[in-house]
Amino acid sequence: MRAVTKRLDEKAQSIFADLGYAVTDRGGEYLAERKWRAVHVTPAETFDETPESGEYRCFVTWTEDVPDLETRLEAADPDYEWAIMGVDDEGDYEVASRRTSA
Repeated sequence: MRAVTKRLDEKAQSIFADLGYAVTDRGGEYLAERKWRAVHVTPAETFDETPESGEYRCFVTWTEDVPDLETRLEAADPDYEWAIMGVDDEGDYEVASRRTSA
């Protein structure tokens, strides 16, 4: 069991704010906007269904959960570009997986 010092959604919001995005809370997920790009940011710790909309979507999860989330998204095959950002307890992150629209 991990000792969590900061919730995943707070980490996701902080990462995008640090990258220069204006971040708006959308009740369980965030809209991160910068210049012409709007990214739907979904903290993926507890969501049950794959969101159906959004041109660009970033799922943020704990690093060790990236493979399971990637499997779920590939099976759902949503009609948008998506990325998975794996975050560790220290707040370090890496874009671990990405799918561009065909």
